[in-house]
Amino acid sequence: MSHRMFRSLLAGVCWLALASLASAQSKVAIIDMREAVNATAEVKKVVSALEARVKPKQAEAEKLNKEIQDLQSKLQSLQGKLTPQGEQELVSQGQRKQRDLQRLQEDINAELEREQQDIGTRALQRMRDVVKKLAEEQQLDVVVDVGQTIYYKPALTITKSAVEAYDKAYPAK
Repeated sequence: MSHRMFRSLLAGVCWLALASLASAQSKVAIIDMREAVNATAEVKKVVSALEARVKPKQAEAEKLNKEIQDLQSKLQSLQGKLTPQGEQELVSQGQRKQRDLQRLQEDINAELEREQQDIGTRALQRMRDVVKKLAEEQQLDVVVDVGQTIYYKPALTITKSAVEAYDKAYPAK
């Protein structure tokens, strides 16, 4: 067999191999992990309970804020009519209330952040496990988070399926 004929045969075999590889399509799915985690019954229940727990503190913060505004208005309206001691007393009250408000807001924010971190970490790991199982069941080759995707066909998304599977695997208690 001539060298030229061997090359042609080899090129043909390579072309056939590449064509068969190209025809084997990968199954890809897209998920919005943030949306999926936040849409689970478990996370919704925890968020609702957290909001109920924080609501009295937020009401207290609103009350303090109103009291501070009232003190500022009173100070402005009585400017020049108060004794230096009276004016200083109103200023001191406002500063105390401002400190109390700041501490309360920091407490609220710390509690919210701590709870979000706890539930977020646990729910995200659980969702990853659910998505992995879902991918295996659907024989998917790749699942990509929408946050890293430039373009995709909406038909490729498995977010809703992942939420349903999560809720089935981890029902809200």
